[in-house]
Amino acid sequence: MPDFDLASAFVYYVVFLFSTTLHEAGHAWAAKLGGDLTAYHGGQVSLDPRPHIAREPFGMVVLPLLTVLLSGWPMGFASAPFDPYWAMRHPRRAGWMALAGPAANLTLVVLAGVAMKLAMLVGAFAAPSSVGFDHVVAVDEGSVWSGVAFFLSVLFSMNLLLAFFNLIPFPPLDGSAAIPVFLHDSAAAAYQRFLLQNGQTFAFVGMLVAWRIFDVIFNPIFVTAINILHWGRHYG
Repeated sequence: MPDFDLASAFVYYVVFLFSTTLHEAGHAWAAKLGGDLTAYHGGQVSLDPRPHIAREPFGMVVLPLLTVLLSGWPMGFASAPFDPYWAMRHPRRAGWMALAGPAANLTLVVLAGVAMKLAMLVGAFAAPSSVGFDHVVAVDEGSVWSGVAFFLSVLFSMNLLLAFFNLIPFPPLDGSAAIPVFLHDSAAAAYQRFLLQNGQTFAFVGMLVAWRIFDVIFNPIFVTAINILHWGRHYG
């Protein structure tokens, strides 16, 4: 991680809060489309972070603020409510609901990438000699664009991380809940029943395994995304 000041920590937290809000709103919106109005009635089909914070104040405010100030990196969590009986009746719809959160994060990755490409076309940004999590594009030293470059870099990288981390297929991550999308009806129903009955039991172990796996898989994902953004150059 880079040397952090309060301004950088604030940007990291704001990006985390917005990205997590969009992630949970994606879940809630997909559930609403699939016939479950639980999150809709709870106010979670919204880009307003307040209903999401009201549901998980520790995970969205207290923990990420503490960790970003102590380590320079915000760690937290959030959730969108859903009806488990609806998920049992419609396991594939519940699977699409699970995928909607990471899809929201990938949308932000694309939007941040497009914004950076446009800025490179007008000469405000350039491809850097080396890349980092918050240094995806280069700007002239002292440029008024430096803050924008930092924000877009963090937005791009953090959402790439959130999307692919959540796609790991271990409870309690979204990837485990998305599996019914790819199963036949009877298998999808049986898996959904198992997940609802036993998912919390395996959640702690699942998170530990996911963190260990992610240490290995994220770097090639990040390097691939950077090479796509800066097409024609080779990083990593």
